[in-house]
Amino acid sequence: MSSRVSLLLFGLLSGLMLSLPACAKDLPDFTELVEKQGAAVVNISTTQIVRDAGGLPNLPEDDPFYEFFRRFAPPVPREQESQSLGSGFIMSADGYIMTNAHVVDHAEKITVRLTDKREFSAKVIGADKRTDVALLKIEATGLPKITVGDPNKLKVGEWVVAIGSPFGFDSSVTAGIVSAKGRSLPQDNFVPFIQTDVAINPGNSGGPLFNMNGEVVGINSQIYTRSGGSMGLSFAIPIDVATQVADQLRSTGKVTRGRIGVTIQEVTRELADSFGLSQPNGALVSNVEKGGAADKAGIEVSDVILKFDGKVVHSSADLPRIVAATKPGSTVSVELWRKGAAKVVSVVVALMPDEAKSVQAANKPDDEIGETIKRLGLVVSELSKGELQDLQVPGGLLVQEVKSSAARAVGLQRGDVVLAIGNMQIHSLKQFNEILKQVPKGRNVALLVRRGDSTSYIAVKLDEK
Repeated sequence: MSSRVSLLLFGLLSGLMLSLPACAKDLPDFTELVEKQGAAVVNISTTQIVRDAGGLPNLPEDDPFYEFFRRFAPPVPREQESQSLGSGFIMSADGYIMTNAHVVDHAEKITVRLTDKREFSAKVIGADKRTDVALLKIEATGLPKITVGDPNKLKVGEWVVAIGSPFGFDSSVTAGIVSAKGRSLPQDNFVPFIQTDVAINPGNSGGPLFNMNGEVVGINSQIYTRSGGSMGLSFAIPIDVATQVADQLRSTGKVTRGRIGVTIQEVTRELADSFGLSQPNGALVSNVEKGGAADKAGIEVSDVILKFDGKVVHSSADLPRIVAATKPGSTVSVELWRKGAAKVVSVVVALMPDEAKSVQAANKPDDEIGETIKRLGLVVSELSKGELQDLQVPGGLLVQEVKSSAARAVGLQRGDVVLAIGNMQIHSLKQFNEILKQVPKGRNVALLVRRGDSTSYIAVKLDEK
């Protein structure tokens, strides 16, 4: 009996061992990909000079002059160096490198380190915050470069590989699968993100996402996390979107986009049914900018945009990307659904205001302090005629500083422009203060705030003191 059991166990173990190589062959092997493509991935380190209003001189508390400076001396301006790390990849043998815009934002010095330990100073050719893409240049030749793939051919469930410098650990390789395609994220209307479960951590930003052919299909840009580390939700910018941006940055140093001047929302099944649409597709127009491209073309509130320039608008998130990628000044056809019937109109696409113009008011000299609105915890100032023209608004106040925790909590930021309180447009500081005086203590006020190209109401509670 025991001999039979032994033979049976031997047979089972033999069969298992024989089957292991076959199973192993089914698992992906990333070694060749890493060997061939790893040299084109670089480490990027940046140095920023952080300036603040300062405080006491660097004196110990037991110093006899400490109390004097604490009570009577003005703040001493201070500068501190701040360093950060990121990743990037070489696009061409003559030294063009792609990374994330946030990796090099406000950098005073950028150093690129190759896998062979050579280091180069890099300059920023251009950066686009809306897509989070930046193009750098180092003075070198004969560099290894990546091969660009087609992210449109990616399939959900397909293996992908990331190479980067998480936490400063150069040339780290992680792998996973494509979790979803065409993801829309808050505040990112121009990028149909590739979602993966590849382990991405601080320092991976700007690094490449490879398919199994060794082609770059995306730039690792963001993660969703509650802990600060990887939680299996990472997002990459499709490489075709990134290269379109990089081409413009290389040729002109900036990116131009189209706009038509509409506010849109998603078409739910209930809305589709009420409008007589068979499917909940398209973008529902909830507001039309007066005098804008859409207004001139005859587009109306309650229209549903189904196609733009021949491209199908599956959801509301598709329209901003399609319009932005359209050359300003071109005339395109727009297919609408209006009052139960299809309609086609022609639109002359306008130019989206330069992002630099939208935020330039935030870069006023520090000596232009503005006026402190204590009840809101804001420091604001009036806009000049030139700024009003650039922002294309009749009036408003620039937020120069956000002092109260209540204002910060609701999302107000330096550089925002307050256009109105409730339905009353703001034209001057005096008028703004007069309106606030009429609001009871502890009440919420609705501020119409312009940030970049978007406008929305933000409710702020007035200080009860």
